[in-house]
Amino acid sequence: MKKTENPYCQLAMAMLRTGILGFGGGPSVMPLFRYESVERYKWIDEDEFGETLAIANALPGPIATKMAAYLGYKLKKTTGAAFAIICHILPSCIAMITLLSAVSFLSHSKIVSGMIAAVMPVVAVMLGMMGYNFGKKTVKGLGIIMGIAGFALSFLLLQVFHVHSGIVIVLFLAYGSMHFRAVTKWKKNKNKDKERSAVG
Repeated sequence: MKKTENPYCQLAMAMLRTGILGFGGGPSVMPLFRYESVERYKWIDEDEFGETLAIANALPGPIATKMAAYLGYKLKKTTGAAFAIICHILPSCIAMITLLSAVSFLSHSKIVSGMIAAVMPVVAVMLGMMGYNFGKKTVKGLGIIMGIAGFALSFLLLQVFHVHSGIVIVLFLAYGSMHFRAVTKWKKNKNKDKERSAVG
């Protein structure tokens, strides 16, 4: 974290940016959260961001406010969490109140439709980049065979069988916990066998 800036100033700037530039709902804002927290201010590393995102997805409520609360709590505990949430939702609240009187006009405006259409490819690329990074981490942690199997299984559960995303995330979290526990135990046993063979 940068020591030259006040943590509240950092939180305010980061959350205002995610609130102003975040189009398309919670998941599409996550690349912005990742950039602010991992790359710009280095509050957390890539692994912690991925783990926090997975856990936040398993909990009820909007993902963006949960991530804002976590980052705020990470920096300044309860006060920071409340401050981060307010800063994140403030731009949207102001914009909605300001534009409410003109909503009927804007809903039929070709200019607004064009603006939304122009933003969509940017959001798609940002989501694709974040998905690619998570995919690399998955393959690195589970191996290429288990990684591909996990992608295929999650696609089937979500798109074919329409299982709730929260349930799928909880199932994969449980599997991940068992997988890494088994791998750790296997590595320990392997090291013990090597030590025994070296002594013998």
